[in-house]
Amino acid sequence: MVTFTSTLPEDVFKRLNETSGKLSVPKNKIIVKALRIYLDHLTRAEYVKSYKQTAEDSDILGIAEEGMEDYLKQLDE
Repeated sequence: MVTFTSTLPEDVFKRLNETSGKLSVPKNKIIVKALRIYLDHLTRAEYVKSYKQTAEDSDILGIAEEGMEDYLKQLDE
């Protein structure tokens, strides 16, 4: 486990403190969970961006179409 010190805006800390009390969960556990969710979200966003870029790449689309044609031929055989 690593120790990390940071500052939070007062309103965010207040919400964190209230939530921690309501759920009887330590603040650091809430922060860790929230950070994991956010980092996973960023990773998914990177995938979406790369898929969108790929969808606009005519060379990649051509390769995919050729592959689908070959696949469909194999299914017919």
